[in-house]
Amino acid sequence: MREVDESYLASVIPPRRRGSRKGENGVVLCVGGSRLYHGAPILMALAAYRAGVDLVYLAIPRVHEVAARSASPSLIVIPMADSKLTKRVADQVLKWLPGLPGSTAIGPGLSIAKTTALQYLVGQLITTGASVVLDAGALIPEVLETVSGKKVVLTPHAGEFKRLFGRGPGSSVEERAKAALEEASRYDVTVLLKGPVDVITDGDELLLNRRGSPNMTVGGTGDVLTGIVAGLLAKGVGALEAAAAAAYVNGLCGEMAERELGHHLLPSDLLPLIPKALMKFETTVD
Repeated sequence: MREVDESYLASVIPPRRRGSRKGENGVVLCVGGSRLYHGAPILMALAAYRAGVDLVYLAIPRVHEVAARSASPSLIVIPMADSKLTKRVADQVLKWLPGLPGSTAIGPGLSIAKTTALQYLVGQLITTGASVVLDAGALIPEVLETVSGKKVVLTPHAGEFKRLFGRGPGSSVEERAKAALEEASRYDVTVLLKGPVDVITDGDELLLNRRGSPNMTVGGTGDVLTGIVAGLLAKGVGALEAAAAAAYVNGLCGEMAERELGHHLLPSDLLPLIPKALMKFETTVD
């Protein structure tokens, strides 16, 4: 096991080219939301932006289009025709994209009409070469066959881990590490098992992140984490490295927010802290 620390982040955060143009520093597609949930996908998308990418597309049910556009003028909103993920929605999202995203984050707040729709969307995006991070509603066992052996990050908490893999991860760090390592190896994907100590593994290497705050149990901090993972993936960071770095940055933001807000943290409080957590590791090259 290796602990994620500042030296690890310094080794994986890529430099920005001084003469780069729009799009070269990452394009992210975020897909999420349902009739009930609108905040989760918005948090995810804004976190991806704060990770330093150039463009973020947010596919969200049409009923929440105004809320998404109001949240930030930076978001490029794709209003999904249905409140649940259907093949029609998947085709619509793929058609409306003017270019190929470097990464796609799917799941926060998402309701799925048919599992085949998720399999289809994920499969099509992987075919284009996009890296994929799946969270929340997208963490269902039917998707494992589609993502096996691909550049995919799965970000379950303990309950989602059990739903996804059909087994609980255990409670101790050692048990969680063993379970995550076995499932990541079985499906050849990267697993970020969230908890008081995050376990990140690709089935070969195993990393632990101890940064974080007990106040991060508030709903939405995991959606922020998913957005940071997607942002780093879009910038060309490897799946394992992006997951580990994002867990560290998200946890560090939680600690920073706790110092100011104590037990009264909201997930949106993490968003403006992401740049502060990342800036010390960033460089510019000619």
